[in-house]
Amino acid sequence: MKITQFNIDTLIRDNVKHLKPYSSARDEYVSDGSEMVFLDANENPFENGVNRYPDPLQRKVKEILAAQKKVSPTNILLGNGSDEVLDLIFRVFCEPKEDNIISLPPTYGMYKVLCGINNIENREVLLTEDFQLDIENIAKSIDEHTKIIFVCSPNNPTGNTIATSSIEQLLTSFNGLVVIDEAYIDFSANESWINRLEQFPNLIVTQTLSKAYGLAGIRLGVCYASPEIISTLNKIKPPYNVNELTQKRALERLQHIKQVKEEVAQLLTDRKKLNAALLEVPFIEEVFPSDANFLLARVDDANKRYDQLLAKGIVVRNRSTQPLCDNTLRFTIGTAQENQQLMDALRSIAAS
Repeated sequence: MKITQFNIDTLIRDNVKHLKPYSSARDEYVSDGSEMVFLDANENPFENGVNRYPDPLQRKVKEILAAQKKVSPTNILLGNGSDEVLDLIFRVFCEPKEDNIISLPPTYGMYKVLCGINNIENREVLLTEDFQLDIENIAKSIDEHTKIIFVCSPNNPTGNTIATSSIEQLLTSFNGLVVIDEAYIDFSANESWINRLEQFPNLIVTQTLSKAYGLAGIRLGVCYASPEIISTLNKIKPPYNVNELTQKRALERLQHIKQVKEEVAQLLTDRKKLNAALLEVPFIEEVFPSDANFLLARVDDANKRYDQLLAKGIVVRNRSTQPLCDNTLRFTIGTAQENQQLMDALRSIAAS
């Protein structure tokens, strides 16, 4: 199954096609590790660990990511969090006041925010009652100005994985880009769509080091796509968008991938335990299946239960304002101790 007659050039904004990107000092001379005297970038010469500009293309980080994900470094773009990556995608492919994208609520809220920032129409097509794609209504919403469909899988805030067959249908029938946001893929038993980049030239996959890798504080998002898409995104990204401290911390964590996997395994075990415990709470009506590091639960009165938990020092997320999520609370999987504190608080509230 492979999309036919797809031409990435037809989607790129004209001004981006003709853009000559800024060339920084570190683009023009790439160090090979030799001892050199650097007088090219107007840096402060007094060494303190961060007085030099970082690698603008983050080559070391990409090298280890490429090896772990079994792709080429040319398939990778790094950004200041996934939000910058998503914003770059908007700016390359969507013409303000003309183009539109399709988002699929309930979903990650930044797609809508980025539409507002970039002056792009956001066509929302609700997921079905079981939080899957409504293919028929998505197809009806597409016109000649639809550039991108954003699919969050595993989905936030619902936690479920979007059916492979539905995504394949989008990729083969839509002559635009399909962006699959895989922020939570490390908590899922399902295969990443990264493994199918060569099959679908209109596929973009975004991931993050904020969740499974525990690096939310360093802000590092990752984009995987064809070399053609990546090279175009590189044209418009800021020269030094990923700072030196972030690159060093990411390298350190990526080199300890065994520990990351052990932490993920622990979270999956604790997710299963918490799921069972939540179902025993009288005012929790349903806990939705999750492939993420959180559980979405429907309760009798979300606003009331949220406030009661807050009073007991427990902060959760009230998702009741989202479509199809009436009276729902989202519980992140914490440490075993934190999960126990949550359950103690819920049982105390139920008994009161």
